[in-house]
Amino acid sequence: MQNNQSESSLSPPMVHVVDDDEAVLDAVGMLLDSIGQLNTCYKDAQVFLNAYNEPDFDKHNGCIVLDMRMPVISGIECQHRLEELGCSMPIIFVTGHGDIPTAVEAMKQGAVEFIQKPYREQQLIDAIQKALQINLKTQKQTKKVQQTHSKLALLTKRETQILEAVVSGKANKVIAIELHLSQRTVEIHRAHVMDKMEVKSLAELVKIVVDASPAE
Repeated sequence: MQNNQSESSLSPPMVHVVDDDEAVLDAVGMLLDSIGQLNTCYKDAQVFLNAYNEPDFDKHNGCIVLDMRMPVISGIECQHRLEELGCSMPIIFVTGHGDIPTAVEAMKQGAVEFIQKPYREQQLIDAIQKALQINLKTQKQTKKVQQTHSKLALLTKRETQILEAVVSGKANKVIAIELHLSQRTVEIHRAHVMDKMEVKSLAELVKIVVDASPAE
């Protein structure tokens, strides 16, 4: 039930299509409209970046279909700028035959797929659905981490000490000695930690805390 609520609280995913070819934009827009997929088209990378920087732009839910070759700002340069802005939306590159090495490099930099022109409509749809699934998974994980941090904020200073010791693998007896507490007191604090973190096992507690910890 919790997962369903979490998923339904997310805004509908948007597919952002960036291409300097107006005919391509029209065709892709019509294709996505035909399957009921929300989409917005941009005539070049700068227009998209301007939109991305607007306060009301949803920077989280959706994916980007990005043409590799565009004047002024190329698809690769746009990818780099989005990375600097902290964009987490998956990117699908659309590329011509001569751009394959560049497209491979783009995937090493985080793009999820590249499609070579000319492509079949179903190929593009499949790539977009894959990207949106990746995006949904990322959003669920982000929400889970935020929930964990909210629960951690409810712990007292002593409970936080107990939690850190438990997560590091220390037994109750060792924790009691280090914190100059009785073992029974440690057990009581540990039970309170489990309740506040809404977990039923030590393994579950360790997992959510580790998942919410910043990568080193």
